[in-house]
Amino acid sequence: MGRRDEQSFVDFVAERGNALMRTAVLMCGARQDAEDYLQTALEKAYRHWGRLDPDADPEPYVRRILVNLMISRTRRWKVLREIYMARPPEVATAPESHALELRGALMDELRRLGPRQRAVLVLRYWEDLSEMETAEMLGCSVGTVKSQASRGLARLRERLGASLAPLGG
Repeated sequence: MGRRDEQSFVDFVAERGNALMRTAVLMCGARQDAEDYLQTALEKAYRHWGRLDPDADPEPYVRRILVNLMISRTRRWKVLREIYMARPPEVATAPESHALELRGALMDELRRLGPRQRAVLVLRYWEDLSEMETAEMLGCSVGTVKSQASRGLARLRERLGASLAPLGG
């Protein structure tokens, strides 16, 4: 069995970096945090890159590191009771379209979900992973993925129903 080399890591980051960044932004909520967590995840993956099976896709491994970092961060923040600013104090006065308002409202509400529900929704619906793949990624059962997705979607629908009524009105 061969080993992965440094060039294969560079190629992987060039090819899948944008998709991993999108996942990180959706899970973390803020681009700056996402960049930090993706960088940390890639650093951890690089340290073990030579030991990974050269025939296997490394993306699930890196994505798992990213999910674990995000969940750990959330746990630390709960312990430290830090307040997370979801958006800067400057607020745009006139959004350009209903689609932008919908996206912004959705992202705000996604950030308000717990870390596990947010991770399940991002992996299932943005990353388009199956329930089984999501369960493997998060290290839980398929039933847990189903229940977290169901509860997360219900919370989003409940919260977005009220906040979207005046949009586009």
